[in-house]
Amino acid sequence: METLRLLVTGGAGFIGSNFVRIMLERYPEYRISVLDKITYAGNLENLAGLETNPNFQFHKGDICDPEPLGALLKSGVEAVINFAAESHVDRSILDASEFARTNIAGTLNLLQAARRAGVNRFVQISTDEVYGSLGPAGAFSETTPLAPNSPYAASKASADLLVRSYYHTYGYPCLITRCSNNYGPYQFPEKLIPLLITKAVAGQPLPIYGDGLYTRDWIHVQDHCLAIDRVLHQGRAGEVYNIGARQERTNLEVTRLILKALGKDESLITFVADRPGHDRRYAIDSTKMETELRWQPEILFEAGMRQTIDWYLRNPAWVDNVCSGAYRTYYERMYQDRKRTLAEI
Repeated sequence: METLRLLVTGGAGFIGSNFVRIMLERYPEYRISVLDKITYAGNLENLAGLETNPNFQFHKGDICDPEPLGALLKSGVEAVINFAAESHVDRSILDASEFARTNIAGTLNLLQAARRAGVNRFVQISTDEVYGSLGPAGAFSETTPLAPNSPYAASKASADLLVRSYYHTYGYPCLITRCSNNYGPYQFPEKLIPLLITKAVAGQPLPIYGDGLYTRDWIHVQDHCLAIDRVLHQGRAGEVYNIGARQERTNLEVTRLILKALGKDESLITFVADRPGHDRRYAIDSTKMETELRWQPEILFEAGMRQTIDWYLRNPAWVDNVCSGAYRTYYERMYQDRKRTLAEI
């Protein structure tokens, strides 16, 4: 099979590291380089065991730093998959500046460098949050107008528009994927599902925003990564592809499932002040992926959740390591007083 040289930016993060592992397993002849600046959410432990693979390389670096990025891209890279992003909504509400730097300026820098280096495929990993909030019915399609409601979502929408402009202005072969909420192994424990698992295991209160009825379409990270694989190899340049599993659950339903699986009492559920500008519902119409690229999600939510809970139970050292230092300081700040709103913090 033909060899392909990939650069995966943000490849030490949750989705990026899962993608790298899956690609090395599916395509052992591919050469994959990871570029990650290793922030609180980027973790070299997510890539543990890959360092002995001769077709894997790790580079510590920032997509906002043009000179080393340009040199890396000129080393024979044929495709870029850009996972690099600040992604936590609560953090963007507290301070949006790093989101603008990484998600907007960083994406622009990466586009410029990739185009100059002659990289012939660029896949931008985005989010359904760029579409805003849905009512009780309907789903986001690729033609749904962008209407981001958080600084995080606005920064990702801005990046998407830059990617789109490079295709239409320069004919640069870019693609965009927009996925629903992911869950699975290696997810940083400030996101909902690993947060609930780790808190429940410790017998601590589980903080649930508002009435707990905020609804998301959940997809296992493995299904998402296989969809990106399909877009990378078969997607049409200039196109947007929505990726979802049609498995909507409220936050309260997710919480109760976790508590039941762990044999914990629902008295641990603690309703806290709502997040400012909280989107009520997301749902993805992935018909385009299913019909054009012949992709289908395979993992049912309940089965995927059992696997995910088991992974966190089997990896307490990983959880302890990523929950130390700066993250722990932030975590305590966010949740020590459940009566205060984010706006007051």
